[in-house]
Amino acid sequence: MIIELQPLYKSRRLHVYQQGKLIEKNDPVVIETQLHLIVNDEPAAELVCSPQAFAELAVGYLLSENLLKDYPDLCSWRLDAQQQAIHLYTKHSWLGQAQHTRQINSYAGRGLGLQTETTGIAAVTSAKDLFTPAQIFAMIDALENSGGTFHLTGGTHNAGLGYQGQLLVNFEDIGRHNAVDKVFGHAFLQQIPLNDKCLVLSGRIASEILLKAARRNIALVVSRSAATGLAIDLAEALGITLVGFTRGDRFNIYCHRERIQM
Repeated sequence: MIIELQPLYKSRRLHVYQQGKLIEKNDPVVIETQLHLIVNDEPAAELVCSPQAFAELAVGYLLSENLLKDYPDLCSWRLDAQQQAIHLYTKHSWLGQAQHTRQINSYAGRGLGLQTETTGIAAVTSAKDLFTPAQIFAMIDALENSGGTFHLTGGTHNAGLGYQGQLLVNFEDIGRHNAVDKVFGHAFLQQIPLNDKCLVLSGRIASEILLKAARRNIALVVSRSAATGLAIDLAEALGITLVGFTRGDRFNIYCHRERIQM
């Protein structure tokens, strides 16, 4: 699926020091911006992010915070481009769960401590043999090839929604959490079933990312990078197949290998 997105970078004049010489040149630099999230006309969060897919990010954030669950719970949304704010209207008020507006510097972590609470998250029970090694390699390669902004700037993370060896959608963002939230926000808005899909990542699989996937009933999380010990523990407990270090012709299966068809 092709989504028209705003550029994530702009050219800046800078100097490069190399081999004893100073060279002036134009170079692409990632854009960092802030999105004001307003829910039911109340300030909810300030999301530090890349300047695209604001609706997907806002919805994905509410999903990840367990403040939005089912499609009928979202009544409407509108984007105020001038104020760089997004207004969401939900059936249920949730601001009693938050004491004040939070600034979320997603690429540096949410600042809320380790997220290990699994109460209310059902274990994933997808069938065995859902994915093949060839599909896993193909999805990682597709994610790698789609990371245009990263290849230019080295300043973004990439996350995608995979199905049978293909990427249905992917997003780059300055924040790992943002990229994942945009993926799940897109799936929610498009009402894409997730029980046979997987989350494909460019960066490490940490506990917060694993819990995002668990809340959306994702059976497989796969990455080019490593998984943390806590993420592995959570995946084991929640029935999620965890695959990391997917590079070349190898990958690590940390748990629930029954979903990988050999």
